[in-house]
Amino acid sequence: MGIFSRIKEKISGGEEKLLEEAEEYIELGPEVPEKDQKVIIRPFTLEEFEDVKPILDALREGRTIALVNIEPLKNKDLVELKRAISKLKKTCEAIEGDIAGFGDNYLVAVPSFAEVYKAEKPEERGEGNA
Repeated sequence: MGIFSRIKEKISGGEEKLLEEAEEYIELGPEVPEKDQKVIIRPFTLEEFEDVKPILDALREGRTIALVNIEPLKNKDLVELKRAISKLKKTCEAIEGDIAGFGDNYLVAVPSFAEVYKAEKPEERGEGNA
């Protein structure tokens, strides 16, 4: 369709048809994630309860997987450690993320797009020790 025909249609009320034609074909380029869209796996260390705040902030951003070393706080104050873990759990629930311990001294906390694999514990049997 030539340019004069389009102008004529636009003047005569064919504007809706032009909009429909324009909406039918949308050319998309290749999807390349921007640097800001990358997932960050970030280590943290809990030495005191206040160290939990940067972890919570990173999780709320939604692109950070937190690997948390809890050993320093575990050796220092178990009550504060339990408080910090409780805070992490509540935040993970709020952002629909996941949290799990691995080993004795580490936690992993992830946002909603990820899930932590948790191996099923073997069923305890009622058999006595022989």
